[in-house]
Amino acid sequence: MMCRVLSVSRSGFYDWLKRPFSLRELQRERVRIAVESTFKLFKKRYGAPRLTVELNELGIACSRNHVADLLKEQGLRARNGKRFRYFPRTEAKTNISANVLRQNFKAPAPNLKWVSDITYIRVGRTWLYLAAVVDLFSRKVVGWSLERHMRESLILEALDMAVSQREPKGNTLIHSDRGVQYRGNEYQEALKNYDIDCSMSRKGNCWDNAVMESFFSRLKVELIYAEDYKTVDEVKAGVFEYIEIFYNRMRRHSSLGYVSPHKFEQQFAQLNVSTFCG
Repeated sequence: MMCRVLSVSRSGFYDWLKRPFSLRELQRERVRIAVESTFKLFKKRYGAPRLTVELNELGIACSRNHVADLLKEQGLRARNGKRFRYFPRTEAKTNISANVLRQNFKAPAPNLKWVSDITYIRVGRTWLYLAAVVDLFSRKVVGWSLERHMRESLILEALDMAVSQREPKGNTLIHSDRGVQYRGNEYQEALKNYDIDCSMSRKGNCWDNAVMESFFSRLKVELIYAEDYKTVDEVKAGVFEYIEIFYNRMRRHSSLGYVSPHKFEQQFAQLNVSTFCG
């Protein structure tokens, strides 16, 4: 009946069924399978741009548009971020620093500009609080702390980790909002002891710390909302895997030319060694 409706001979139809796939069809199927498996490997965190880079590095030639079409055909959609909301805090007028950073989120070398902030993570009826420090040079998370409270000690732990790992040489600027923790006497004293300069966002301006807001947004979309954790221990293990293994060492950043923060810093170090030796 189909052959009659379409005016196709039955013999021609059966010949078409037996015909082997063309090289173009085989290549498309190879890319389709690779796109699906790589998409799942990265836990739905990569869209067409990063998948394209990943596949080409694996030796599977493909374009961004081709990958986007294959994702659409298979109904695969990367986890996208949500616009963050800003809720202004009640502030006192103590220990407020000027906005030295001024939304200049570029740095020519590591440990010149850091940004820091706190976000919340809900698991069941429990709230956890994550403080993090990010190096603007490579967008690498250089210090972090996850606890059931958001006292001043939370950001001090993240700062201590950053200083311990990076050993800044006295020309580091760290930027944060005007939260009460960052205005705390212990935190401000720690900055002086570490010889780190302080910068703070303007009142009510969330864009002054946009890099941290973006990082927390990606973490929640790619990890917290996706995994639906039930226990505190599960969250702690997941955050460790996301930051230390995936985000710092694997996740491709568009602002870094689609390489990970770790690789970006390696490339910088190798370039400096080559320049020095030359």
